[in-house]
Amino acid sequence: MAYRITDNKEEMDIDAIHHYLSRSYWAKDVPKSVVIKAIENSLCFAVLAVDTNNKEKQVGFARLITDSATFAYLADVYILAEHRGKGLSKQMMKKIIAHPQLQGLRRIMLATKDAHGLYEQFGFTALTDQKMFMQLWTPDIYSQSSRSTAP
Repeated sequence: MAYRITDNKEEMDIDAIHHYLSRSYWAKDVPKSVVIKAIENSLCFAVLAVDTNNKEKQVGFARLITDSATFAYLADVYILAEHRGKGLSKQMMKKIIAHPQLQGLRRIMLATKDAHGLYEQFGFTALTDQKMFMQLWTPDIYSQSSRSTAP
């Protein structure tokens, strides 16, 4: 099986992305409408598996929220379990790091529970001054019955 990586949103399978993310530990129960809005407002990458009949299936994804000048946040990175161990995460990260829209940024951030080794290969390090960073975090936002905003 061959693979290719694209940043063309028209080639991305929204249903497949939503299916994975809504079951992930970081976006459990995320509504499809939120996934669509996030993709529309982000720089996205898809890993596509190409079979012998040239049929493509989305097997991986990543998106960056960025101003394309100083900052980006890498989110929603995944490779389907049956396609792991083939270097696809590394290939996708190489494409991301080399993307013209992400050159010259002062900071790219991400949060991960279990993929530190992957990101360290691309120069990511733990925060050096955690006191400088703050967050407003609502981890169960998608499972709350009614969404509210801060006052």
